[in-house]
Amino acid sequence: MKSLLIVESPAKVKTLSKFLGKDFTIKASIGHVKDLPRKELGVDVENNFTPTYIAIEGKEKVLKELKKAAKDVDRIFLGPDPDREGEAIAWHIAEELSGDSDKILRVEFNEITERAVTEAIKHPRKINKSLVDAQQARRVLDRLVGYKLSPLLWKKVQRGLSAGRVQSVALRLVVDREREIGAFKSEEYWSITAALEGKEPPPFNAKLSQINGQKADIRKESEAAGIVKNLEGNTFLVKKIEISKKKRSPAPPFITSTLQQEASRKLRFNAKKTMLIAQNLYEGLEVGDEGSVGLITYMRTDSVRVASEAQQEAKDFIIKQFGNDYAPQKPPVYKSKKSAQEAHEAIRPTSVIRTPQSIKNYLTKDQYQLYSLAWNRFIASQMSPALLEQTSIDIAAKSRDIGEAEKYMFRATGTVVKFPGFMSLYIESADAAAEEDETLPILNEGDVLKIITITPKQHFTQPPPRYTEATLVKELETKGIGRPSTYASILSTIQQREYTEKIEGKFKPTELGVVVNDLLVERFPELMDIGFTAKMEDNLDKIEEGLSKWAKVVKDFYTPFDKDLKEATKLLGKVKPEDIPTDEKCEKCGKPMVIKWGRHGRFMACSGYPECKNAKPLASQESGAGGQQSETEIQQTDEKCPKCGSPMVLKSGRFGKFLACSKYPECKTTKPIGMGIKCPEDGGEIVEKRTKRGKVFFSCGNYPKCKFATWYKPIAKSCPKCGVSILVEKRTKKEEVLACIKKDCGYKEELQPVSSEQAAVTA
Repeated sequence: MKSLLIVESPAKVKTLSKFLGKDFTIKASIGHVKDLPRKELGVDVENNFTPTYIAIEGKEKVLKELKKAAKDVDRIFLGPDPDREGEAIAWHIAEELSGDSDKILRVEFNEITERAVTEAIKHPRKINKSLVDAQQARRVLDRLVGYKLSPLLWKKVQRGLSAGRVQSVALRLVVDREREIGAFKSEEYWSITAALEGKEPPPFNAKLSQINGQKADIRKESEAAGIVKNLEGNTFLVKKIEISKKKRSPAPPFITSTLQQEASRKLRFNAKKTMLIAQNLYEGLEVGDEGSVGLITYMRTDSVRVASEAQQEAKDFIIKQFGNDYAPQKPPVYKSKKSAQEAHEAIRPTSVIRTPQSIKNYLTKDQYQLYSLAWNRFIASQMSPALLEQTSIDIAAKSRDIGEAEKYMFRATGTVVKFPGFMSLYIESADAAAEEDETLPILNEGDVLKIITITPKQHFTQPPPRYTEATLVKELETKGIGRPSTYASILSTIQQREYTEKIEGKFKPTELGVVVNDLLVERFPELMDIGFTAKMEDNLDKIEEGLSKWAKVVKDFYTPFDKDLKEATKLLGKVKPEDIPTDEKCEKCGKPMVIKWGRHGRFMACSGYPECKNAKPLASQESGAGGQQSETEIQQTDEKCPKCGSPMVLKSGRFGKFLACSKYPECKTTKPIGMGIKCPEDGGEIVEKRTKRGKVFFSCGNYPKCKFATWYKPIAKSCPKCGVSILVEKRTKKEEVLACIKKDCGYKEELQPVSSEQAAVTA
């Protein structure tokens, strides 16, 4: 019996060909084959929101090949990814093949292994129309929002803008957080730490915890100084020792969101990169004699469920490698969140026997790192809990003055790992700090302690931090915004649209992002409501479960949205940040200059416009979420414009600082800022640049004539070994060295470690 299997990715074809015999032809659709038209709405709003799907441009050849392959087979198996998106792809392919519907069957596998694939082929099913409807509802909703809102933004803010249903809410989270930071008022407080010593080493620290039985709350330096003075001559006495045993359970195996968070924290991968590498691991890679094999299960999942066979395999491995005590008697059970699709599994290795080290030589560095993370997390999730012993010691500072006896109480805490369990293999990033408790000496109640020092320390309360990729994904998941398949695209989109930028790895809204956000929040409160967006995700889940009709869900959303849209189009004028007055006078007419908002950001212009059209670039543009300019003076330089001879000014743009002609826009000459270091290849000056994603690199200023470039910061110091004119700073997890730019030279010398202040900036 001849069969055809159609999957999404060509990368899967080679892996699947190993498992299925010569009676199977395997083809790839290369993702979606049909979609809404690009240049028109494609949704008949008046006719129950009926969508019009057409073949995606460039997919005509793929469809032709699929139809040809389907002619001479007895069965057609549709095997796109096991989610809503995959179900919709299967549906569109089935429509295009339009043959005998009884011979077109849907199969799905959460892992590309021989067992999973052959089981799927044995148990095919019909296309699940409820899954298709849920995906169709999301697609239609997103099309309505994008196509209807974008023209409004073009008209009211600036041309070329666009908005998305879920991405706009993510932008709101970033803007709201920035405003929290701006409104935050830091408060001073003080801590007092006593360095103490018992009869046995080691010395240890204890912090002042109570004053007169109340929690220590010291707000001023004078208070702290007074307490330190009062403690002079006091006897520090061990008052109470409490020892408690605690059990710490491992974290569950990864789901999409936790994989993205942990990869961001531990590997510094952004969400998009994480999902791209995970896709490679899932679809299959060449692994020695095994050939092409899928290494992990499906990576778009919100379920922590694990197949019983995988748990048994993990248990056998744990007992063999670690011992019986490290494997719990019963397999651990983890609870997924309410909305999780339990048909899926958590992200795990397809076989625990393929340890990261055993297949390292077949993987790229990034693939190895991500596979190791997933493998370690899964094995740890199947191991015994760790047993900890936590010790808390209350220490009374007894005064000679009987009336003030035991006024001050200090506390020291320490944790001892009695049985490491899963911690011998893997500790989640969020728990790592907890393992750094102080080591305490053996003490007894009533012991008198020796005082080494008593140190007051000033602190200030800190504003909430900006979102990183990890914390923003966590927030999206916590608030129910988006689904596993959408997190990476949400984060990419708000950056690509230039509504946010990353500063030291943290999201900050651009001024444009703030303007767009505020317009949408004011005019489309329901669309931008976080709770409403989460409820919409619940509605899509109900469509998938067959409990709601997709067209009704779309209609309930569109009716108020369309009303708000019409009102905004009719009543709303041009929206832009307010002009910022300055003390500078226009050199042409003498009127005050103002900082205005334009298509390319802020610039300096005469307030007498349109009578006076004098305008010039603004040097440093670093605007907060409130739209206030932090620096209004143009930074003049001694550099002359090579084209017109006018002075050059220092300006900031998307890719960092650069020099621009002060006669802009009449003269648009720009040039990068040199580092004063000569290029080792042609003698030109090396300049600092940034990629589109904001990553710093260094290249020759004579590009494209000279192609010299490096990710490492160059230093004007000759290599003592080969004599090349520069060395570069290499700071990695393994080493911090000055190294020769020539790879074949190999010269290295120790680099001074980064100071604590620098570390704080880059953390």
